Amino acid sequence: QMLLVQSGGGSVQAGESLRLSCEPSGYTAPNYYMGWFRQAPGNEREAVAGIVTGAFTAYYADSVKGRFTISRNNATLYLQMDSLKPDDTAMYYCAAGAQPPCARGDQYSCRYWGQGTQVTVSS
Repeated sequence: QMLLVQSGGGSVQAGESLRLSCEPSGYTAPNYYMGWFRQAPGNEREAVAGIVTGAFTAYYADSVKGRFTISRNNATLYLQMDSLKPDDTAMYYCAAGAQPPCARGDQYSCRYWGQGTQVTVSS
């Protein structure tokens, strides 16, 4: 069983930056797939970014390319969010799983989820 504990987030003005963290504990496979997802009120949950542990490849949704950076340091997953826009306002979740599609935006392939953290961007 893997537990994902998120931190970071908050309220900022448009154009500012935030960093989210996601620390896994419990069982961790040598290589597993992790990603960030978000859900705004009234919207479906959508993929934001994903990364394969031990690899240097990453996935980004078109809406965040060039502004968000996913990274991993030891076991902790990060999402650096720059040039934030009001449309980025949502609850953000980290996720992990043993299936590659989890790191390519397929939330149904992710088995473990963080508790969520709110990001609010005002104009």
